[in-house]
Amino acid sequence: MLEDGEQSATRPGASVPALGRDSALEGFVFRRRQTDTYDESGLAETAPSGSAARRDATFRRLLALADVLAASVAIVIGGALLEADLVNLGSLIGLPLIVLAAKTLGLYDRDELVIHKTTLNDAPKLFYVTTLFTLVYTVVQADLQETTIATETIIVLWSLLMGGVMAGRWTARRVARATTPPERCVLVGDTAHAKRVRRMLESHPTLSAELVATIPFRRVTARGEDAHEFGEYLRRSNFHRVIVTHTDVDAADMIDTIRIFKSRGIKVSVLPSLFDVLGSAVEFDDLGGATLLGVRRYGLTRSSQLMKRGLDIGVAAGLLIALAPVFAVIGLLIKRSSPGPVFFRQTRVGRGDTRFQIVKFRTMRSDAEERKIELLDRNETRGLFKISDDPRVTGIGRFLRRSSLDELPQLINVLRGEMSLVGPRPLVVAEDEQVAGWHRRRLDLTPGMTGAWQILGNRVPLEDMVSLDYLYIVNWSLWSDIEILLRTVPHVLARRNR
Repeated sequence: MLEDGEQSATRPGASVPALGRDSALEGFVFRRRQTDTYDESGLAETAPSGSAARRDATFRRLLALADVLAASVAIVIGGALLEADLVNLGSLIGLPLIVLAAKTLGLYDRDELVIHKTTLNDAPKLFYVTTLFTLVYTVVQADLQETTIATETIIVLWSLLMGGVMAGRWTARRVARATTPPERCVLVGDTAHAKRVRRMLESHPTLSAELVATIPFRRVTARGEDAHEFGEYLRRSNFHRVIVTHTDVDAADMIDTIRIFKSRGIKVSVLPSLFDVLGSAVEFDDLGGATLLGVRRYGLTRSSQLMKRGLDIGVAAGLLIALAPVFAVIGLLIKRSSPGPVFFRQTRVGRGDTRFQIVKFRTMRSDAEERKIELLDRNETRGLFKISDDPRVTGIGRFLRRSSLDELPQLINVLRGEMSLVGPRPLVVAEDEQVAGWHRRRLDLTPGMTGAWQILGNRVPLEDMVSLDYLYIVNWSLWSDIEILLRTVPHVLARRNR
């Protein structure tokens, strides 16, 4: 049943029973015939149970507790700051409201559906929750006190609540991950997909998930005695989630696969092909009972470009002014560490296949390019040149790279319009020449200082990186840029990018 050593990923004390190739499962065929009969009642979906249910419940309860505590703290601190009596009957009415509003918007249920549980994704809905809570609370307060609530009270209370629920939910998820076992995942598909998923999970230990088994599609069925034996295997294995990969099987077989696992109370995620993901970049259109999908245009409209450029100029100009003393200190340290210029310039491929000079603080010795050929056998990333403990890096350069301070001069490129704060990674010419076909559409957008590739650790293979670029472009929104910038900060602070 297990392939390619998947058993080794299992936690001690939680072994997965393996079924050998002599088992009846070897005869499983994922192919429908007209004579096949299915027991529909046997495939009725059931809720997760055991450790999976306890894990999901822990996340839900801690999130609800965090929301209530955040509202309580916002009321107490807001009253102290405004020297007003905000703790009264109105607060008792408002506290259940915040839980009800969050539940209505699905803010307690989403974590069960996803592996990557991130608080930033909650922000748009939390905006509505905090706004509703603030409005209802202030209306009740005005009625109880028979007076008008000052505008500053509304602003202070909303700000404290929004900051509080974001911080509280972030903390709640950390506590939940620390107090529950990792999510046990099994992949249905081939070993190539299994290696990709394992790499993604291992590169993000904060996800608290592990791939413990791989099951080929041919081993999955819903027929006869074999189905019972397969069901018993699933029950004993204590899987929390199955990841179904994209294959050449037809839609009906894919649906049956999902139903088999759902009938055993196992959560299901689907790893789609790139073009399947375009479903997140469409608008649903009901045309007389028929559903049409309106696919968004590739690239940004003129107004979107103006919004993105406005964010770039505002943030880049502000940071360059604020960080001027830091630039001076770093420049002095670089000069003292080794001979050569303060800044390093390199030709990169920008929007529309144009060339520009990217600017960074110099972190290597002056003969770094000449020594590169000696280190090609130590390259760690397909399509890109990345190695750990690069001997060409200076002492101060190693610190600058670990802290990502070497990237700060790219703010100059942003002001010039050659780069954006967020966008596709700017490749050197040799790397860009490896990108072919529709992947070159990534050049329709200005390259960025950060992006999805940065958050994933900066050692993403070239083929995965260009796919991330494509998806970023077709799903672009101003909030997505802000979210990536916010997620880049803890990533850099944790020094996970080198």
